[in-house]
Amino acid sequence: MLFDPDIPRTLVLELDLPIRWGDMDMMGHVNNVTYFRYLEQGRISWFDALRARGEANQGIVVVNAFCEFLKELKYPGTVRLRLYTAQIGRSSVQTLAEMSHSNDPDTVHARGGAKVVWIDRRLKKSVPWPDDVKALLTRRADVDPVSGIARLRD
Repeated sequence: MLFDPDIPRTLVLELDLPIRWGDMDMMGHVNNVTYFRYLEQGRISWFDALRARGEANQGIVVVNAFCEFLKELKYPGTVRLRLYTAQIGRSSVQTLAEMSHSNDPDTVHARGGAKVVWIDRRLKKSVPWPDDVKALLTRRADVDPVSGIARLRD
């Protein structure tokens, strides 16, 4: 799947992530795998803010992840990740993200996302979103600059 910038979507989180020296590869830019870690951290920070727990044996899994590398990111700096939700289904949601560099925040360096599915872990299959969780899928969260913890806006 490619990122379609025209797809209807809702901004749910903006997160600043430091580019660490160890994120670099021998070419002198952020390694491709690291972009997926940035995407993962955005999803996890947002889901933690939702406190989307459901029943004890329910939770989320990623069934598809992708990333388009548009312009290299380099150390030092900070990645600004903007996370969006789109295409909310019976048991899934498409998360989309744009990543820019702190020294050039208006230029998108990478775009990616993941399809996330709500599952019953015992049955190992998708189940409908619990109503309380589904109601949160378009809620915006803010990250506390000191603790780094994301919390839903009031």
